[in-house]
Amino acid sequence: MSVPYAKVIVNPAAGGYLIHREWPRISRQLQDIGLSFDYEYTEGVGHAIELAKAAADNGYRYLIAVGGDGTVSEVANGILCSTASGSIILGIVSAGTACSFARSVGIPQDYSSACSLLTGQRRLLIDVGVVEYKSKGQSLQRFFVNEAGVGFDAAVVEASKCLPKRFGPTINYYARVVRGLRSLFSYRNKRVVLCVENKVEAICTCTAVVVANGGYSGGGMHIAPHAELNDGLLDMVIVDDAGKFELLKIWPTLYGGSHITHPKIRVKKVASVAIQSSERVLVEADGELLGECPASFWLLPSALTIAV
Repeated sequence: MSVPYAKVIVNPAAGGYLIHREWPRISRQLQDIGLSFDYEYTEGVGHAIELAKAAADNGYRYLIAVGGDGTVSEVANGILCSTASGSIILGIVSAGTACSFARSVGIPQDYSSACSLLTGQRRLLIDVGVVEYKSKGQSLQRFFVNEAGVGFDAAVVEASKCLPKRFGPTINYYARVVRGLRSLFSYRNKRVVLCVENKVEAICTCTAVVVANGGYSGGGMHIAPHAELNDGLLDMVIVDDAGKFELLKIWPTLYGGSHITHPKIRVKKVASVAIQSSERVLVEADGELLGECPASFWLLPSALTIAV
């Protein structure tokens, strides 16, 4: 089976503008492995969605995202907004600040190894999450491939928006960690109502709720170690009303996945969940800030094909 002609969507700002510097090398490597393609640069937030949808609508059946989690998520959204989504393959060259979805799906974290997979024949059909949320008074929807969440993790995403992005992925990552720690001391836990499969599950004060399709988030945290991308279920990880110093103790355990044994953390497999609050509670998906609660999350089973 031959590999289709590809549209490559490149985010030059990904990884602290690492992609802008490395694209000539990546492009040559794609040519060396025998991939036939053309490419376009993204020009800002949301542009990859437009480019991907246009490419899918214009007959491309292989779309490759070059960038981090935000780029991959936008390209996936563009594919899923197309009427041809069922016949399109998504390829990934992981080269951003955070490549959590690539880690979840088993794609190498360095772009050289990731490129080598793109002309292979292995495919993985995955579920895709949907989140409905509020933004500027409107109810909007967004697809997510890896994870979405409300509360503290979304607050960290908001705080990270103002960070300079020109220092490369390593410095950017540690800058986000520092900003996350600063956010921890100013963040106040939220009282929420959790409804699972249309039934009230809990009314509680919590730090965060992560709704995971894939296992990793935040550039290496194994937030949902039992999550599977094609099991038809989301892994809901609830961090209960934990104090600042409790969270500092939990933080290192997130990278190995042992946090799920902590008494303040609950994990549950769900088909859908809705979260409401009388307070302002932020919502993020795939590391991008979207809006606020109320928010609902559910799955589209077997919705997207990935080259792996």
